[in-house]
Amino acid sequence: MPTIKSSYLGNLRTESEHLQSSVKILTDAPIDNNGKGEAFSPTDLVASALGSCMITIMGIVANRDSVSLEGLTWEVTKIMQSSPRKISEIIVDFHWDSPSSDAAMIQKLKNAARTCPVALSLDPEIKQTLNFNF
Repeated sequence: MPTIKSSYLGNLRTESEHLQSSVKILTDAPIDNNGKGEAFSPTDLVASALGSCMITIMGIVANRDSVSLEGLTWEVTKIMQSSPRKISEIIVDFHWDSPSSDAAMIQKLKNAARTCPVALSLDPEIKQTLNFNF
């Protein structure tokens, strides 16, 4: 059974529906690639998926060990190369103002981020730069 149903809306825009939840997302081609840049581009979603997957796996580890990740935020920077046009690097900057004081837990969280399914699924040519600001 499919997970996602998508359709082309014209003008370099797509709509995808997550079938289990009925949540929809739009994509638009970026301005630097003939689009309007009015929504996430497909490559933006790949970069966003990496950060979201990392925090999800970190959250699973934290929940298992009764650690709160409250206040943890992240920013994602996607770097494209031009020939061929593809993602060359994804930078994820994590920020946590009040991290756990347990050094072993911090290391477990960092290891969890590095081994999330999206990180392991991306082409090894895509550089993944992680900055843990905590």
